Amino acid sequence: MLGRQVPTNTVSCRYNIVYAPGRSAVYVKIQAAMSRKLFILSTLYFVQGLPYGFQLIALPVYLRSEGVSLAGIGLASALSLPWVFKVVWGPAVDRWGSSSFGRRRSWILPLQMSLLTSCLVAAYVPPSRGLWTLVAMVFLMNLFASTMDVAVDGLAVDLLKVEELGYGNIAQVVGYKLGILTGGGLLVWASGRIGWDGLFLGMTALIAAAMVVTLRFREPPPKEERTRESLGAIAGALWRALRIPGTGFLLLFIGTYKLGETMADAMFKPFLYDAGYEPQQIGLWLGTWGMLLSLTGSFLGGVLASRIGILRAVAITSSLRALAVAGEWWLSLVEPTTPKVAAVIAAESLFGGAVTTAIFAFMMSRVDRRIAATHYTLLATVEVFGKQVASWSAGFVAEFTSYSTLFLVATVLAVAFLGLLIPVYRMEADRNRKSTA
Repeated sequence: MLGRQVPTNTVSCRYNIVYAPGRSAVYVKIQAAMSRKLFILSTLYFVQGLPYGFQLIALPVYLRSEGVSLAGIGLASALSLPWVFKVVWGPAVDRWGSSSFGRRRSWILPLQMSLLTSCLVAAYVPPSRGLWTLVAMVFLMNLFASTMDVAVDGLAVDLLKVEELGYGNIAQVVGYKLGILTGGGLLVWASGRIGWDGLFLGMTALIAAAMVVTLRFREPPPKEERTRESLGAIAGALWRALRIPGTGFLLLFIGTYKLGETMADAMFKPFLYDAGYEPQQIGLWLGTWGMLLSLTGSFLGGVLASRIGILRAVAITSSLRALAVAGEWWLSLVEPTTPKVAAVIAAESLFGGAVTTAIFAFMMSRVDRRIAATHYTLLATVEVFGKQVASWSAGFVAEFTSYSTLFLVATVLAVAFLGLLIPVYRMEADRNRKSTA
């Protein structure tokens, strides 16, 4: 969600000082400034992950326990449609905001309050008595969180320089996934003791704590006064960026990298439930242990991208991810015992997290920094839309065929994506040659 580019001979911090050996005091100050940036960004991305974690991990299981069909569970993923269409109102977030209060903070704080309110309402709507009210609240949570995401992306672009993007990307992914782990794993697991209302009241308390962090944060003014572009000018710049040769294939690449993985994951929770596992056990496995491994994979994917190159990291991690998706297909063909399920969850979580960070790094490298927040929002929208298509179709494939057929199709899609790496690699090589010519 980051995309700012600056000269690479400066160290990223508000002091704008070039680091040299022996200047340890300056280095400490630089590290402290960067740590503050990463803390605020991690906190904001954490809040955005809370409602999505509940929808991704817990909601399919609760819907299945209420007798909702597999097709209906697949369609329930449409509750995250605001993440697909946020690009429509994204330029407005880029365009307006209070300079005195903070251009980005003036959006983030009201959206946090709205998210907190929707969690409070959900706390008193158990699915047995108000399933569709709960569904409406989950939709609103996604609306508020996705709009906040645009503002937080803009804040990240404003705060970070190119040397910090690797760390910033890890903070973004890890912070968001910690939110998913908490909202879809720990709180769901604890709901056996704290109850349904306790689950959402816990979310409310965490959002309130993040609001305190946001209030204490002082958004730095822009280093130079910028004339705010009109919405038309922003849209025009985005249109010109989309007309660059090769952009269509780039969007195809971004939009399809998660097809197989998402299709399998959409039905993996119901598959485990139908195999006889309890909702609390599934939440602990996928929402807690699986998410911890996903966090580890996200970190390793970011390190790998910085060490061997972004596209090489994408190739390695996506190949390993395809093997993990094949493992879900294998589970549907054999008796899904606990050791087998645990092994597949571990592989899918670890490698799925790694490929996500590598792809996000690639997306960052292709953003036009003049319209960074809006441009990245578009790329992220394409990424989310690709996952939505897979989720929507997964339920129907499983409903009218079988789990094993669904997981086989997902495996084929995961393997097919590897073929797209060859032309993308050639495009990037040509782009690098032109930039150095």
